[in-house]
Amino acid sequence: MLILVTGATGKVGQHFIAGLLDDPRFSKARIRALCHNRLCPETERVEAVRGSISDRGAVTSALADVTHVVHLATCKETPDDVMDVTVKGLFWLLEGFRTSATARQFILIGGDAAIGHFFYRHEAPITEATPHQAYPGCYALSKVLEEVMLEQFQIQYGINGCCLRAPWIMEKDDFKFTLSFGDDVFGGPDWKTLVPESDAVRYARKQTVPLLRDADGRPLKRNFVHVDDLVSAILEALDNPRARGQLFNICMDRPVDYGEVALHLARTRGLGSVDVPSQFHSNWMDNGKAKYLLGWRPVYDLEMLIDSAWGYVRSEEDSRIVWYPG
Repeated sequence: MLILVTGATGKVGQHFIAGLLDDPRFSKARIRALCHNRLCPETERVEAVRGSISDRGAVTSALADVTHVVHLATCKETPDDVMDVTVKGLFWLLEGFRTSATARQFILIGGDAAIGHFFYRHEAPITEATPHQAYPGCYALSKVLEEVMLEQFQIQYGINGCCLRAPWIMEKDDFKFTLSFGDDVFGGPDWKTLVPESDAVRYARKQTVPLLRDADGRPLKRNFVHVDDLVSAILEALDNPRARGQLFNICMDRPVDYGEVALHLARTRGLGSVDVPSQFHSNWMDNGKAKYLLGWRPVYDLEMLIDSAWGYVRSEEDSRIVWYPG
């Protein structure tokens, strides 16, 4: 088993490589990491090659003798790069994969941006049958195009493909910083822009957390997944015949409820909260299909997600850096 991993130095890539190397089921598997900017450390079982997936020659070379592809590389809101990476790059990967004599399985990590995240109202839980609905911006569009391209290659050429659709992926102290009113906020919304500047400064100083409300005025429900749970799902899908041609929602059993977050942090850490109204919509991704077909179960629940983030202590060598723009 020789697995080509794109986006190998990212959050999911690093955890996936470590998880695979530690899993006795894959003790003979080797990794080839296709790296663009940062190089992955090499070992006896990990080979690093540099190149862009938008370069057909680089992709063809990287696919030599590969049996499996785990495609993680993506762009955020970077219009100058997003089509080269997420459309052209995926096309070259799939073209090379379908004509390879050694290729056995192609796993794509998708995102809930493909079904609109919290931008659209859903009257029922979001399943794998929910239609694609990109929200404004190039990133969400790219996630739709990725899923559709893989699906069509499966139809056109009968390749063994699988898509694991994940919502916002958390590790370390990520979740804590998603709730910051300061400049160190991770992702969106950018809370300090939604309240008066003087209030934002005070909230940041006191570690006050936002209690985001949905368009109906209720505490918003938003889907997350911890990177450890996503990696365990990838490992369950790897070489699993029940994953062939399938799309799976990979997320926590219940979405994060901002009201429950505020209550837990008030009870356990004495932190205050402030209501933040919005026109976003609560939704609920259903992960039942992955449980049924893959035998996968997420470990992280709401309390574990919060407590692990607030309890995480960074070393001096582990500085908090967001590598991708957008």
